Amino acid sequence: MTIEELEQVAKSVCQENDKYDFEVNVCMDLACMSQGADRLRDALEKAAGASGKNILVRRTGCMGPCSSGPLVRVDPEEHLYHHVKADNADAIVASLGGPPVPELQCDLNDHFDRQVRVVLENAGHIDPEKIDDYIGRDGYKALLTALTEMTPNGVIHRITESGLRGRGGGGYPTGLKWGTVAKASGELKYVVCNGDEGDPGAFMDRSVMEGDPHRVIEGMAIAAYAVGASKGFIYVRAEYPVAVSRLTTAIREARRRGLLGNGICNTPFNFDVEIRLGAGAFVCGEETALLASIEGKRGTPRPRPPYPAVSGLFGKPTLINNVETFANIAPIVRNGGKWFANMGSERSKGTKVFALTGKIANTGLVEVPMGIKLREIIEVIGGGVPDGHQFKAVQTGGPSGGCIPAEMLDLGVSYDALMAVGSIMGSGGMIVMDDTSCMVNVAKFFVEFCMTESCGKCIPCRAGTAQMFTLLTRICDGKGTMDDLDLLISLCETIKETSLCGLGMTAPNPVLSTIKYFRNEYIEHIVHKRCPAGVCNIEAPAAVSAEVLA
Repeated sequence: MTIEELEQVAKSVCQENDKYDFEVNVCMDLACMSQGADRLRDALEKAAGASGKNILVRRTGCMGPCSSGPLVRVDPEEHLYHHVKADNADAIVASLGGPPVPELQCDLNDHFDRQVRVVLENAGHIDPEKIDDYIGRDGYKALLTALTEMTPNGVIHRITESGLRGRGGGGYPTGLKWGTVAKASGELKYVVCNGDEGDPGAFMDRSVMEGDPHRVIEGMAIAAYAVGASKGFIYVRAEYPVAVSRLTTAIREARRRGLLGNGICNTPFNFDVEIRLGAGAFVCGEETALLASIEGKRGTPRPRPPYPAVSGLFGKPTLINNVETFANIAPIVRNGGKWFANMGSERSKGTKVFALTGKIANTGLVEVPMGIKLREIIEVIGGGVPDGHQFKAVQTGGPSGGCIPAEMLDLGVSYDALMAVGSIMGSGGMIVMDDTSCMVNVAKFFVEFCMTESCGKCIPCRAGTAQMFTLLTRICDGKGTMDDLDLLISLCETIKETSLCGLGMTAPNPVLSTIKYFRNEYIEHIVHKRCPAGVCNIEAPAAVSAEVLA
């Protein structure tokens, strides 16, 4: 496929869409489908066919406000409907060209107006199983531009200029990583997409793979051209069946159009992609464990160096980035590195996709510029804490992230700022907690997750997380002592410094951050033998001696 052919397809898509007076877009990501979005779409198509109106009913990926699903957006009016059922199909179709259906209208202006969508720019606008929809919104234009107008070094320079940092959690400069792989010796190199999203409450990568799979493939192909790779793998956990299905369809369509395979776009560039399924081990989100899993080995990390950029998959130089990182590549190539660098903060450029969950009114996906204050994300975009409760903390970075208290709501969200307060960016999970949450119990929950997900290869993580869990359980049961608290802190510091991989190194973060910012709750459990939030099942003591209280 040439640039001219691509432009012709895009023109044809626009002409086809112009034939319709109305577009009814139905969110059909995994969350909405679990609430009957497939039946809703069938009902809308039936109602549209019987109406005599010229209507296009389109399935789309995640639109963002997942707690309001199933969602339907009607264009060109841009009406957004929430909690839509199949029984509402006739009313929606009948309203087209007139006033909207009032009982279904969803008013989330602040939720959308404060966002800047780069990764999610196609969310709710394309059918993820139709390559022409993607091409109609500048899809694969960046790949063809890179292959026909740019050198590999020119692509790497543009990514470096953008300031893009890896969105998988570590925040390593993407351009620097690409440059290292490009310089590595060897005729065979690999590009690997890490789609093993294992954080509780996180679904950013899943939604991108489900809603815009070609965006990921295009980013991988551009990366392969830049570093000199000819083979790619997308590693996805098997618990994401919709993502796997849509990626499979997208790969097949890209091959048919000559956008994957040999001689892409009539150039000497060859690149193809395969999917590899993971069994759901959290540790396989770590890059060396992921590579071992692709090779058919047990998914355990190995010491570095050598780094995968030099000796990775099957011992060959390997570029590994996560889904969101690859999803940023095409718009950067299209619009330029400076365009991306103008968004965000000084050391954290661009936008970031977060999965807002927990005690928040508007749960779902949001994409915001780096540097935005936590308060704006939680209180404005997220709609605040519901049911009259008070905000207590937000955990960023998944189970190994830290808990940030209410007095830090004006913190700007960036890699460095979050690390400075004892948390991490992670892949983008953001769990909100209110005054009904016990912070000691929260720390215990996440430590238990890390303990059960530890691969067991290194002693600090295998034994250390188990001992942390034992101490936290004792405290939650009202049986802990101040010596236990001191031992817990010392244990956390040892685990952070001596663990083999990121799982163990960051597992103490929930504990250390809650001790730092919510120490009073630990004291309440240990000294006064009570849980202030009423979560922990502590039997009240008959009496607490003055000696203990002292």
